[in-house]
Amino acid sequence: MIKISPSLLAADFSILESEIKRVEEGGADWLHLDVMDGAFVPNISFGPCVISSIRKKSGLFFDVHLMINDPIRYIDDYKRAGADLLTVHYEACQDVEAALKAIKGCGIKAGLAIKPGTPVTVIEKYLNLCDLALIMTVEPGFGGQKLIPETVEKLRQVSELCRAYGIKAEIEADGGINRSNVGILRENGMTVAVAGSSVFGAPDAAEAIRSMRS
Repeated sequence: MIKISPSLLAADFSILESEIKRVEEGGADWLHLDVMDGAFVPNISFGPCVISSIRKKSGLFFDVHLMINDPIRYIDDYKRAGADLLTVHYEACQDVEAALKAIKGCGIKAGLAIKPGTPVTVIEKYLNLCDLALIMTVEPGFGGQKLIPETVEKLRQVSELCRAYGIKAEIEADGGINRSNVGILRENGMTVAVAGSSVFGAPDAAEAIRSMRS
């Protein structure tokens, strides 16, 4: 069964605690936290202070996605803030291996993400350091976009690489995921679905999560 990781970016920030509680009680497995710096992606979201404050309010697994340049500088900060998993972008790291090893050295799980235009082959040599591989199914930076169909094949490619090397990493898809396309993503190897507006924007979060799982 796939895991559902609702993206906090789609929540109503004026009632953040109740929004998190709504998806947690609705059956979410993880909470996806998009950190954006306005440089690597053309948007700014939130940082360690917000994550630290909501960590006290939720028992969900914190799936923190760093869409920031040179993320190795801030790994300790996000570990202290309460991240359970830190995912960095291949395109944003000066030294991918060093960043992944630094994350694992903190005692938390490490993920590696690629943008839609980046070939899967670039992450192959790092998969042995990954607990998760993240395929962006939209261009990172903004919520509410439509899934790019060509990215589905990337999920299959990562899944095949993991099988070939005997790696049991999660395969996460992020962007434009809803009940109409979640099935084909799952069929192509996705094990974790990041869902923003399709969960936080639904009147019944529990029903939305159930429908995506089934």
